Amino acid sequence: MQTTRQWQIDRVGPDQKLTIGEGRLEPVSSNKMLVRTQAVSLNFRDRLVMENGMGLPLHFPFVPASDMAGVVEAVGPEVTRFKPGDRVISTFSPDWIDSRSLGDARTPPYKTRGGFYPGVLSDYTVLSEEWYAHSPKTLDPAEASTLPCAGLTAWFALIECGRLKAGDKVLVQGTGGVALFGLQIAKAHGAEVFITSGSVDKLERAAALGADHAINRNEGDWVEQLYLLTGDYGVDHVLEIVGGAHLGQALKAVAVNGRISVIGVLDGFEVSGPAGPLLLKAPVVQGIAVGHRRALEDLVRAVDQTVLKPVIDKRYAFEEFPAALEHLYRGPFGKVVVEF
Repeated sequence: MQTTRQWQIDRVGPDQKLTIGEGRLEPVSSNKMLVRTQAVSLNFRDRLVMENGMGLPLHFPFVPASDMAGVVEAVGPEVTRFKPGDRVISTFSPDWIDSRSLGDARTPPYKTRGGFYPGVLSDYTVLSEEWYAHSPKTLDPAEASTLPCAGLTAWFALIECGRLKAGDKVLVQGTGGVALFGLQIAKAHGAEVFITSGSVDKLERAAALGADHAINRNEGDWVEQLYLLTGDYGVDHVLEIVGGAHLGQALKAVAVNGRISVIGVLDGFEVSGPAGPLLLKAPVVQGIAVGHRRALEDLVRAVDQTVLKPVIDKRYAFEEFPAALEHLYRGPFGKVVVEF
């Protein structure tokens, strides 16, 4: 096998051509594996990369998307972690195995799949075994493909960095992939979960998933609603997914000495908020850049142990990738997945 079918773009921006093309595969050697893709999960970031490149050195034709699940077809002689037939998922930052991230103050780390490195929307890839983790035994490929970015981001914020404990109050914003993983992970650890949305239907669906309190942000000041629900305590953990000036709302909502995990950029890359609550409440405000492979492996074990089921709004066939992108733009409840 020398070539593979793949989705690709010829440039970024509105005049790009999104087509099914053909990519070349290198021979399977050393510590590399031939992996057959079974499912790809889409993220808001994929849209940003395709629209403006996010300042990344993309090589064209460029294959989008970062998160996949597949099966190992062949392995090189130096592969030790996998064998043919093993089910695997991709890692978002292939070079970040554990502990402190790579990069430096001048050049922060951002060497990820579907960006600095080519994406995953191809039938086959030949890559190092270090770029993969074992897939959960309890999930099908579509479900497993949602873990590398959305699932790991929520896990890294709440568990790896946040040290969430039973009884903590957690606020998640919206009902996208990271938010619903945050809800599910928090509930699995015994937390009390508050969720905001402007959709009554989505709030009802979130409550069915286990959310303790559903706050409609279109019905008055949602921070005031939160104060009423918590007796002015606020919340111990905020998953700040909106970005921009919305950080100010998170600073109002967070409890004294609480934690804000800055994750999303829906409202822009320049975040801002008032100094008063930042200084007086003294919360930890931490940026979350997904997470490392060891944390992904921890998440996989937790998923199998708790039988957590990722929320997939809709599954699309490979040929329907443009329709899947449109669904992503509309704002899904959970994840959008392309199956092969």
